[in-house]
Amino acid sequence: MQSFSVGNVEFGRGGLSFILGPCVVESYEHASMMASSINEICERVGVGFIYKSSFDKANRSSIESFRGGGLESGLEILERVKNEVGVPVITDIHEPWQAEKTAAVADMLQIPAFLCRQTDLLVAAAETGRAVNVKKGQFLSPWDAKNIVEKLNAAGCDKILLTERGASFGYNNLVVDLRSFPVMRSFGVPVVFDVTHSLQLPGGLGKATGGQAEYIEHFARAGVACGVDAVFMEVHNDPSKAPSDGPNQLPLSRVESLLSILKKIHELINEKTP
Repeated sequence: MQSFSVGNVEFGRGGLSFILGPCVVESYEHASMMASSINEICERVGVGFIYKSSFDKANRSSIESFRGGGLESGLEILERVKNEVGVPVITDIHEPWQAEKTAAVADMLQIPAFLCRQTDLLVAAAETGRAVNVKKGQFLSPWDAKNIVEKLNAAGCDKILLTERGASFGYNNLVVDLRSFPVMRSFGVPVVFDVTHSLQLPGGLGKATGGQAEYIEHFARAGVACGVDAVFMEVHNDPSKAPSDGPNQLPLSRVESLLSILKKIHELINEKTP
């Protein structure tokens, strides 16, 4: 199993880490408040986390959907948050030319699910020397994700996360195959469970994505019990007003109790594992 650290957050060493934050960068004030609030919660619970937010959401349901402020302003905000709050950050890239610029700020680069097979994008991310988190596409089997790892390894990357975020199941619905966690861990890389995106209803609201945030706690508990290395959840102080992915984001008020439970489940599983 590959193991590595991003800032003070460890992956692949038997612990449970978190990737948390709002779907998209809304403003400096909002990002600073969210990062500070989540950081305080994680310190109280005693878990490590990376702050996640996207400077651009290129894959939206409608041309009218909010995408974010773009690369320059988004990275400027993330850099301020990183330095002022003292947390590592992760954000998506969508095109190869964005990799180097984003790596100058972000501690980890993220490849969106629909782009997980884009070889040029994976190679560009790998060549920055940063850790790379790849969302397994909704169209991809867990065993096919081995090719993602091999592409990144071939380009010199040895700090890799694979993330499960559900598979397409008919129209406007996703399902999580729990076999994907041990299958993808067998490739020798830490595995992340993206709980909140697994509860999306893609395009379910016509011009926007729906979601079932009421099941977040259930999914998260199941994933940790299956032995994942990290949990990804988009978090918002007021999901009803979030400009992107509001229906499936975890309210900030529910974060601390859930992280405490997940930490206990992880500790129990480790005790019982021979």
